[in-house]
Amino acid sequence: MLLKRKEFPPPAMPEDTDLKLKQHRDAIDGIDREVVRLLGERVKHAGEIGRIKHARGADYYDPTREAQVMRKIRELNDGPLSDGALRAIYREVISASIALEKRLVIAYLGPEATFTHQAALHNFGVSLDHRAMPTIPDVFAEVARGGADYGVVPIENSTEGAVFHSMDMLVESELRICAQVYLPIEHCLISRSPLEAIREVHSKDQALGQCREWLRRHLPQAQLVDANSTAGAVELAKRRPEVAAVAGALAAELYGLPVVERGIQDKSDNVTRFLVIGKTRAKPLGGGLDKTSLVISLKDESGALEAALRPFASRGINLSKIESRPSRKKAWDYFFFIDLIGHYEDAPVREAIEELERRCSFVKWLGSYPNTKD
Repeated sequence: MLLKRKEFPPPAMPEDTDLKLKQHRDAIDGIDREVVRLLGERVKHAGEIGRIKHARGADYYDPTREAQVMRKIRELNDGPLSDGALRAIYREVISASIALEKRLVIAYLGPEATFTHQAALHNFGVSLDHRAMPTIPDVFAEVARGGADYGVVPIENSTEGAVFHSMDMLVESELRICAQVYLPIEHCLISRSPLEAIREVHSKDQALGQCREWLRRHLPQAQLVDANSTAGAVELAKRRPEVAAVAGALAAELYGLPVVERGIQDKSDNVTRFLVIGKTRAKPLGGGLDKTSLVISLKDESGALEAALRPFASRGINLSKIESRPSRKKAWDYFFFIDLIGHYEDAPVREAIEELERRCSFVKWLGSYPNTKD
């Protein structure tokens, strides 16, 4: 015979505990009133700055000033909030302030819930208009024609390397790089079916490459299929139960599909770098906190590459990246993409570029921008 367990009510809380709860809640209410008042004051000052800048013809989005603000709040932060949490809060405060002056349109490589979409939100916040574009050239075209104020495109991944479509468009376009975004990438396997029932895995080629070893070990029977986007692959997986997608958890949530496995990328420190492109020219931060990007083509002669690097070495300018890419103009002709530490307005950088123009058949400044990883 089973005895029914007797239910007892929870013990009553001491009156002094109730009093302490009320005191803390009253304190929070008071702080909230002050925070809202101060935010209103901040937004008013930001609005006045925006009107002054607009009268001078300046841009509403100022990546250099935002980098200064983010650095300042890190220095002011004594905890317990993390720097990342404070950055997210201030990102939305700045985004809302800009939106009061102008509803900026941000084009990004879509569709919604791609990692590029997440990078756009990370850099611009949710208060601005974000517009998904089907291809990287479409992002550039939308910004160039004025349909969007800025664009966000991927440029390189720490595991798989460069995104060539973005590199090619930087050569062809008159737009400039005005900011960069580093986004940690966690890939998920997303499907309606368990592992043993999956016959195809769809995703962007870069995403498949970042998960190559995991897929080989766990889904050796599955065909890997390149898709236009990670989010598009999830949409397909929703319609076809034998298909899995490699994408972020946000895409799974958006399309209402279960995550079969999380963190399937081969490298735990998998990071993608994105570029913000537009007509804005970011002002220098100084102190070695700027980055400049160039693309050059060498003369067809012995020692051309060494000669091209000499203007930087002789001035002590640090090159953080150099990568070649076929020019697609003629066989065995290459462009070299260079990232260096410093701003175009820095005298040594400007002098090095001027010397480079005398040594190379083609030199293009792609932009100078804050070298931050927020």
